[in-house]
Formats: sequence, structure tokens, C-alpha cells
Amino acid sequence: MQYILNHFYLILAICFGVVSQLIIKWKMSAFSFDDYETWQDKFILAFSMLLNPYIIIALILTLLAGVTWMIAMTKFEISYAYPFTLLGLVLVTIFSVVFFGESISVYKIGGIALIILGVVVISKGM
Repeated sequence: MQYILNHFYLILAICFGVVSQLIIKWKMSAFSFDDYETWQDKFILAFSMLLNPYIIIALILTLLAGVTWMIAMTKFEISYAYPFTLLGLVLVTIFSVVFFGESISVYKIGGIALIILGVVVISKGM
């Protein structure tokens, strides 16, 4: 049971991070910094987005990802736990295709497969 709970912290950290990135992408997709000519205008846009409730939620999720990662660091060697963070990349890639219509190539699919294989191999080493 403890084994499952320990891994739950890893999974939670990854999920918080993934959801945070997806929210930020979703909300920021409506804007283009290229539409703003001066760095002051770009700064004002970026700062105003910090007041967006969804961005605030995303930042809180990022904080929670950090907290759950710190807890996970008390349970695992970093050389074991850190490769699991790459599963976040896998999930972000998949969800970006599904939710944002981003492109997926054979190379991305191959990379995802290699990442998953790597995490499986490393997890067997514990």
C-alpha cells in the first residue's frame, strides 16, 4: 500500500503540472504578443493575464505540482523519480493534439514510445 501511495505523489505532481500547462496554453492562445509593438504593451498584457482566474488556477496547480514533487523526493531517489516527469511531456503532447489540434508526427510518436519505454526500464531498476 505504501508503494502505491508513494507513487501517487509522483503521479499527482505530473498531473498538476500537465493540467497547469494545458490551461495556460488554452488561455494564452487567444493572444499574440506579435500584436503588441512595445515591450511595455507586452508586459501589460502578460501582467493582465496574471489576473485571469484560469491563469491563477494554473499557477496554483504549478505550486501544488512543486509541493507534491517535494513530498515525492522524500520517498524516492531522484534518479528513479525524475524520469517519471517525462510522462508529463507525453501527456502534454497527447492532450495538445486532442484539445488544440496540434500536429503529431511519426517522430513524436517514436519519441513518446521511447520515453515510455525508458520510464518502464528505469522503474524496474528500483
